[in-house]
Amino acid sequence: MELGLLYSGGKDSTLAALLLEEFYDVTLLTAHFGVSDDWKHARETADAAGFDFERLECDPDVAREAVDRIREDGFPRNGIQLVHTHALEQLADRSFDAIADGTRRDDRVPTVSRAQAQSLEDRHDVDYIAPLSGFGRSAVDRLVEARLDVIVGPSEEIDRADYEAELRALIAAEEGPAAIAEYFPDHDQTYVTNIR
Repeated sequence: MELGLLYSGGKDSTLAALLLEEFYDVTLLTAHFGVSDDWKHARETADAAGFDFERLECDPDVAREAVDRIREDGFPRNGIQLVHTHALEQLADRSFDAIADGTRRDDRVPTVSRAQAQSLEDRHDVDYIAPLSGFGRSAVDRLVEARLDVIVGPSEEIDRADYEAELRALIAAEEGPAAIAEYFPDHDQTYVTNIR
């Protein structure tokens, strides 16, 4: 069976791919709005891990709407959630038997409720799988430590291909790089460099 996994090149989506590859032919897809070429970082990790990789072209208007929400709210949660929902819809429109993401049990954003998952499955005749939904951060970290080489650091310093990178780029282009700190709290990101 063919499965498309939303992929950032970080530890969660890479671990999700490893968990699913025993049961599915996994293709890693990075959502891309045409704002930057950060998707290349995910392709590098996908290539190193031996997975097929594709860009998932998404509507740039959704990225702009997400930035507007971030500005209105003063924080990124709702904007990132909007982008994730859009990316899942785009992925579900492809010809996969199943789609997946790397959301964990304790993620604040993005999240997919049971009702949202069921709606996605019913409307697109696809299975939605969240292989890490039963895992908390500490359990994921232990699995990652055993299997992955990971670079960890502040969001603005880590090469990655997640939604936040393009949203940050849009804000920086419109308001200047200093504006990013107004909307995004300091937090660490991960980038997988090798699978052991």
